[in-house]
This record gives sequence, C-alpha cells and structure tokens, in this order.
Amino acid sequence: MPRTPPRAGLLGAGPLADAHVRALRALPDVDLVGVADADDAARDAVAARLGVATFASLDALIDAGASVVHVLSAPADRVADAAAALARGCDVVIAAPIVGDAAAVRALGRPTAAAGAAVTPSVTPSVTPSVTPSVTPSVTIDHPLRFAPAVARAIAQVEAGAIGAVTSVELVRGAAYPPYPGGPLPPWYRDAGYPFRDLGGPALAVLQALLGPLDEVDATWHGGGDPLLAYDRWQAHVRGPRGRGELEVRCDAAAAGDRLTIHGATGELRVALPATTRGRRGAIRSLVGAPRELWRRVREGDGDPGLRALLADVYRRRAAGPPARSLDDAAALVARVEAVARAAEAAHAAARAPFTVAPTCDVALTGASGALGGATLRRLVADGTRVRALVRRIPAAPVAGVDYVFGDLGDPDAVDRLVAGARRVIHVGAATRGGWRDHQVGTIVGTQNVIDSCRRHGVAQLVHISSMSVIDWAGSSAGEPVSETTALEPRAEERGAYTRAKLEAEQRVTDAVARGLPAVILRPGQIFGGGIPLINGAVARAARGRWLVLGDGTLTLPLVYIDDVVDAIVAAVDRGLTGGEVIQLVDRDLLTQREVLDRAGGGRRVVRVPRPLLFALGKLSELPLALVGRSSPVALYRLRSALARLRFESDRAARLLDWTPRVGVREGIRRETAGA
Repeated sequence: MPRTPPRAGLLGAGPLADAHVRALRALPDVDLVGVADADDAARDAVAARLGVATFASLDALIDAGASVVHVLSAPADRVADAAAALARGCDVVIAAPIVGDAAAVRALGRPTAAAGAAVTPSVTPSVTPSVTPSVTPSVTIDHPLRFAPAVARAIAQVEAGAIGAVTSVELVRGAAYPPYPGGPLPPWYRDAGYPFRDLGGPALAVLQALLGPLDEVDATWHGGGDPLLAYDRWQAHVRGPRGRGELEVRCDAAAAGDRLTIHGATGELRVALPATTRGRRGAIRSLVGAPRELWRRVREGDGDPGLRALLADVYRRRAAGPPARSLDDAAALVARVEAVARAAEAAHAAARAPFTVAPTCDVALTGASGALGGATLRRLVADGTRVRALVRRIPAAPVAGVDYVFGDLGDPDAVDRLVAGARRVIHVGAATRGGWRDHQVGTIVGTQNVIDSCRRHGVAQLVHISSMSVIDWAGSSAGEPVSETTALEPRAEERGAYTRAKLEAEQRVTDAVARGLPAVILRPGQIFGGGIPLINGAVARAARGRWLVLGDGTLTLPLVYIDDVVDAIVAAVDRGLTGGEVIQLVDRDLLTQREVLDRAGGGRRVVRVPRPLLFALGKLSELPLALVGRSSPVALYRLRSALARLRFESDRAARLLDWTPRVGVREGIRRETAGA
C-alpha cells in the first residue's frame, strides 16, 4: 500500500531550520508540521521568523503528525535524536555534521520495534536509502553539496562515461562563518574540529561518490585567519578504489574560487561550485561573480538548491520504496571525518596544555595581542607585576611569567575566567576594524562583560581605555579648546562604527561608576609607535607614490607616543584612581599634518585636496549610497568632524597622574623613522 502524503517535522530551531523550511515549502505534496525545540526563546524566534508551528519536544512533534523528522539539533545529539525518532516509526533526515562514530551510525540500522513492525533503517552518504512503504523507516545523512545541480550533473556525466574512468579528483571549498554576535561561543569557534565536520564532511561525500569508499584520508590543518577559529585551513589527501583525491577547505574571509576538477582516462571536467554561505560574505563573492550568481538564483531559486534536490530525492524515494541499502558507506564516511576532526581537537588541546592560570593575579589585561595592550603587558611584567592576559589565539612568542586566558571579549565566560581572582583590570581591548557588528561585539559587548565580571568578583579598580574620538569634534571647532569637559559626540552613527562603539562603551563604564564600580577612564589621542603607524588617514593617504592630504595640511593632530600612553596607564594603576575620572592623554607638543609629513613622509610629493571640494564630494556621495541603505564613508558630517580645526588642552593628566610625556612626539617620530 502506498504511504500517506509525508508530513515533515524539524527537530532543532537553529539556523538550519530556515534552510530546511525554505526547501520543504518548495516541494509539492509535503506538509510541514512545525519545528520542535526545548528552548523557549529559540521556539519563539523561529515561529516569528518562519511563521511555523512550534513544539516543546520530539514526542509532541510526532504526536502532531510528523512522519519524517529532520534532525537539526546539536551535532553531538543528532544520532541519539535520530534513533529516538526511528523508534517511533518515523523516517529521519540527519543534518551534517554528525559528532559520533561509525558504531553509532551503524546502530541506527539495528532492528527496532516500531508501529508493530520490524524496522531496518538504512543510509548512504548524500543518497537517501530505499525503504519499504509503511514498514521500514529510512535514514538520510544530509550532505547537500552532493546534490547541488552542478555537482549532480558532473557525477551523471562521469557515470555516463564522458571522461572515461576517473583517475583523480580535486575539490576546493571555502566559506566564512557569520560574525560572532557575542555570548556563548558557537560550535565552529568552540570546537577545533567543527569546521572540518561542517565543510569537509560534505566535500568528502562528493569525493566518495566519485572515487568509491575512501580507504585513506590524510589531513593537515592550519590557523592564521579568523583569530577565533583554531584552524581555518584544511588540506586532505584521500584515496579510493578509483583513484586519489585532493581536498582543500578554507574558513576565512579570503575563501574563494570553489571548484571541482575531475580527471578521467579520456578527459577532464571542471565544475564551478555554488558558493557556500555561512553568513559573513553571502553567496555573491565579487562584482565579477555577481551576474553569474544572480542568474543562478533566477534559474534555481534562492536558498540552497542542493538541499532542495536532496530533500526532493528523499521524498521521491520514500514514496517509491525500492530495496534498502547498507549503512556501511555512511558510517565509514562519518568515521573518516571524525578521525580528522578529533585529531585536530587533540592537537589544539595539546598546544594549549602548557598554559596554566594561577588563581590570583595583580592585573588582568584585555587586548594583550594588540599594540597598546602588548606594550602595556611587557611594561607590567618588567615592573614585576603578576599579569593575566586575555588573547584569542596562542601567542607566537608568549611573554614569560604571564598567565594566558584564551577567549574573546564577547564571550562572558572567557572574560569571567580572566577577571576572577584579579585585583585590578586594565581594559585595552576593542575592535579597530570591521563593520558595526564587529565593533558592537568587540567594544560594547566586551566592555559590558568586563564591567559585569569586575562587579561579580569585586575588583579594586578598572582602568578603561577609551578614545578622544568620543568627543564632538565638529561642534568643538568654534575656538574652544578640546578637554575632558568638551561635549560628547551627538551624531556618533554618522562618525562611523569605531566612534559609535567607543562612545557607548565609555558611557557604560560611566554608568557603572555611578552604581559603585571603581574605575578610571583614559582617553588617548592619536597613538603611534609600537606597530601603530604614525601616518594614517588623519595625516595623509598614500596614493601612487604620493601623499594625499585632505585639506591644506595645517590641521593640528592630537598625537601621543605609545610608550607615553603606557606610562599613563601604569600611573593610573599606581595612583589607584577609582572615582570615574576622565583623563585625556595628548602631547602638548602639537604638530600639524604638514609637520608630520616633513619629518616622516620619506620625501614623497604631497598633493592637497581643497576643503570646499572635499565637502562637495562628500555631500554628493551620500545620495547614491543612501538608495542602497548604506552610509557614505566620506559623508559631509564625517568630513567636517575629521577636518575640524581644533586646539587640545588638558591639565588633568599632569594633576591627577603626574604625567608628562617621557618620550614625546618628536623623539617618538625619530625612533619610528629610525626603526623603519
């Protein structure tokens, strides 16, 4: 007897649910029952986002009529969740990656009593097994890359003998993960082997389809791109009955050029793969690739065409019910992927093992891998201070005597590990590049995490490093000197992500001081030295061997040498300031753009762009970008702020810290140019 029309239910309300819902809604004669998740907030979010019914448990989902369960739960839970759904007589589609072993996957095929009949689930990687209608539930491991139209066409050509017997295969796959939103680390950052499970698993499924069951997978892994990923580049040499394969997986912003090359005895196939979307770059990689990607979307629809094709195959086979296949190939593939992922995790754990953390320290420091944080760290250690430092990756040259805590400022658990047992905290860390999300997490969320941990552990002092960019530069150009009493920036969003984030972070510290947090706020001017360039956009821009200066070159710059900033930080600690004092750090020896270029410009020709022309171009740039929902990086208000004619004045650093620049701007420039 034919089965009744399938009713699909999703177990897991995370991001994968979106892709599966879109794919299911594109399939005729499949009813979507809803999404189950034990997390109330996740259920509410998916209901609002997708407009689906939600359930608190797998049992409730099945009781509501789900006959095919898409297992989208946490990777480590997927095999157990699939077994529970099979025990109730449902077919299952298990999303990759799966954290488990071959035995766990094979166990899904053991006879089980369900609905009064013996069930023998079966699976092949990326290919839905055949099932006996109404009696034998099926298992599918979701590797949609195998079903992507371009890949499926290539495999069909190979099977038809278009290039003769396959001799070797090369596969390059890349993706960048979504921006980290703060909070608990997502699995790709938490688990060193996750990226290979996530991207390498589907890629190996394609290689297995072309080369046969893989006899050997020899992999290496490397880091260096995304600082939160343990490893962001993977290479694997594989061997199957039909030949050898080479796999490269990249998980960074530079990932591009996804391709599949199949070598045969009589020819070769080159396949341009669909872009892997993980949220940061999206599917359109460049202006060159945009037309091709747009045409693909028109032809195949939005979403993941490989997933749609895979699920269409699942439900087509479910209705037809041909003979069952073996679980062995799928289990062997899971074993290969897990062997690589677990070896990488063991290597990462071994690399971190030598780094231990004492229960107490004098100072906990954020931003230790940056220029200012690193200089502060070295100075504290030289002074005999016991320091604990937060870093995102293992340092190439660890400073002796420092206790390193690994993690990100956006992760409250990592910040708490840093602060617990510390007497004082110096918060230097902040985002200095990227979009608004990067600054929001690295600066605002990170600062709030530091504040919360300082309160929780009763630190004696927080030294917060802010920035003079939080000041209202455009409104301060009428002749009044810029000091700690100058108004804060009223239009921070127009000034850019850095200013906006630093302003909100400083305000959060100020609010926390009002509620009893012992803290002092330091606002350095334009820091240079120690790896921070002297000539930046505020001074001039390099253009074809020339210096391009915005304006006439007479703007006064609030310069301060990095060693002098470190002196002020140490003085703030020694003086024990805790009343929320705001102290500006600017060298009194004020230089103009022209004077800086005379000393450090290397003799390049200088080209100056008149202010009226700049302001006109800035205004003209606003409209076209506003039409696509973006702000101009050279908008009129931003230019007026950057080119405001200001005087800088402050006596607080000398009065409260007994600070005057020990090195000074001119000597700092000499040191930096001599070092160059």
